[in-house]
Amino acid sequence: MFEGWLSIIVFLPAAAALVIALFLRNDQQIRWFAIGATILNLVLITITYAAFDRGVGGVQMVDRYQDWIPVEGLRAEYLLGIDGLSAPLVLLTGLLTAVATLASWRITLRVREYFIWLLVLSTSVLGVFLALDFLLFFIFWEIELIPMFMLISIWGSGRNRYSAMKFVIFTLGGSAFMLIGILALFLSSGVGTFAMVSIPSEGIVGIPDKVIGTDLLIPAGVIWFFLFAAFAIKMPLWPVHSWLPDAHTDAPTAVSIMLAGVLLKMGGYGLIRVSVGMFQETKNFQVQDVAWLLATLAVISIIYGAVVTLRQTDLKRLVAFSSVSHMGFVVLGVSAIVGVGGKVTDAGINGAALQMVTHGTITGLMFLTVGLVYDRAHTRYIPDLGGLALRWPLITISMVIAGLASLGLPGLSGFVAEITVFLGAYAVWPWLTAIGAFGVVLAAGYVLWMVQRTFFGPRNERFQDIDDANFVDMIPVVALVISIVAIGVYPKIITEVFKIGISELMRI
Repeated sequence: MFEGWLSIIVFLPAAAALVIALFLRNDQQIRWFAIGATILNLVLITITYAAFDRGVGGVQMVDRYQDWIPVEGLRAEYLLGIDGLSAPLVLLTGLLTAVATLASWRITLRVREYFIWLLVLSTSVLGVFLALDFLLFFIFWEIELIPMFMLISIWGSGRNRYSAMKFVIFTLGGSAFMLIGILALFLSSGVGTFAMVSIPSEGIVGIPDKVIGTDLLIPAGVIWFFLFAAFAIKMPLWPVHSWLPDAHTDAPTAVSIMLAGVLLKMGGYGLIRVSVGMFQETKNFQVQDVAWLLATLAVISIIYGAVVTLRQTDLKRLVAFSSVSHMGFVVLGVSAIVGVGGKVTDAGINGAALQMVTHGTITGLMFLTVGLVYDRAHTRYIPDLGGLALRWPLITISMVIAGLASLGLPGLSGFVAEITVFLGAYAVWPWLTAIGAFGVVLAAGYVLWMVQRTFFGPRNERFQDIDDANFVDMIPVVALVISIVAIGVYPKIITEVFKIGISELMRI
């Protein structure tokens, strides 16, 4: 790959947003241009994923500019790179951005501004996954707040401004903790740089043997909790999850797809790369010391999220609370880092990483389908729906596939991820894993209950004259269904890359 390839991938959506802002005025042209830009970026990302050298591993396709901020004493770099951990998440972001843009075909309010913010959001998320300098990582992390606030507050429904502000307050609170942690690492002796990886003089990028020095201004355990707080809020993990159902419920469909599909994964990505990868060899504290805390919070999130989901009567709110439960599986897999007999292991973390990708596609499909229902029925209230299967078979099939994947049906991607998490975690936390596995039973309950009440049962005469999804509606649906089935049948297309990156991160 030529120099600057990753920068093109990151900033192509932002460049498309700039073109829309300066030159395009016709709404139809704006829609087509935004769709074309996101599909082009997906193609470039797919080429990048295919070109990632599995045999070499490490960080590849590096874009580096050392004099990015010309301030003496501030050793911040413009540093982008892709490895086995970030590559599948970048691919997920490219796919869901294209899906979200296609799902926005019916947007009629302030179309130009809408697509500008959606494209800027894509750039910020891609930057988070590809940045290898902590300061650059933090900047991309913060940029995401602006488009999310605008998209929810302007194009959302219900208490959209309240939900947008709640999202910003929670995220800014987490970002404050993150900034303290980053500055503490930078000012610690033995670090003195914002780089998240070491760069040998010969140009080969690799994971350092020791990233964090031993003489910290703030104890390593305190720094870990500062950083973990930011990632826990973004995932979100119980008890800092309450912003998510509100944001999902009031956000437009495409924003819910991006929020559940990739924004939550920023927290999981940070948890694995930073909270686990950078705190294995610190003096007086290792992430293994708090693995029990991660496992406990994970199980509470799984069961709490599933139980609350059972009580929901709004389709979007139901899917939102199910995300709290399913992201708990990510943390449960990460908690298995201690391994049997205290030996570091990557078994559970591989499952956690896979769960992030599968949850992104499955929940993206569920929100996409809920949006199709709402566009036609103008309600998400489950008791007012029913009997839709005969009139809307395509929408019904879409939700059934998403639901079965969510509850972990073998042959679909959800099963592969969850069973990998359980196999990795059970050897370390047998009782907690057994309790967490009960979340799958609860998931079957709320998914089947939702599908039965919404799509089957007595026919509702209110919806007899409303047509099913059309060709344009089904394009993103088919794309997500293919990804769910492909990973379920042949998970190696993702797990092979994840295993390379995580093994290097864990020094295994």
